[in-house]
Amino acid sequence: MYRRTSALLTAALLGLTAALGIATPASAVPADKPAVLSSWTQTSASSYSAWNSARVNPGPWAAYQFDWSTDYCSSSPDNPLGFDFRLSCHRHDFGYRNYKAIGQFSATNKARVDSAFYEDLKRVCARYSSIVQPACFSLAWTYYQAVRIFGAPIVDAADLRRAERLVPDGQLTTAG
Repeated sequence: MYRRTSALLTAALLGLTAALGIATPASAVPADKPAVLSSWTQTSASSYSAWNSARVNPGPWAAYQFDWSTDYCSSSPDNPLGFDFRLSCHRHDFGYRNYKAIGQFSATNKARVDSAFYEDLKRVCARYSSIVQPACFSLAWTYYQAVRIFGAPIVDAADLRRAERLVPDGQLTTAG
């Protein structure tokens, strides 16, 4: 009888801790979370692809308790002049938010996340025709400088007008 009562009490406590979201040893965040975070915030295309795969299918990564939230490009346009910077901004948010959450938002990690952001933006620009790439690369550089200096991309109307002058009329298309 004692064993049965003890087992029921243990099961009830485990259920209560799970319902309340209290971490138990079985639900603790994996120790390699910083290493996974680092692998997803490198400048390479393979790092971006690994992060994007996990973003699309976060279930296997639930134990890591990553913050997948984003406001995309914050105060700046997500699609300046039609260039789609949303996923680049999303990965940048991911890096900042998760390094801050684990208390490792050092100058080194910030610089790497910012550099990865710039490389992501340049990969976006590479998909467009060579006619409009100068405008895209100009905006990418501006977005990068904003996060590098201020920690968040803030692009104003003057920045957009400067980049817009680099785009010939009717030429904003992706490369086929």
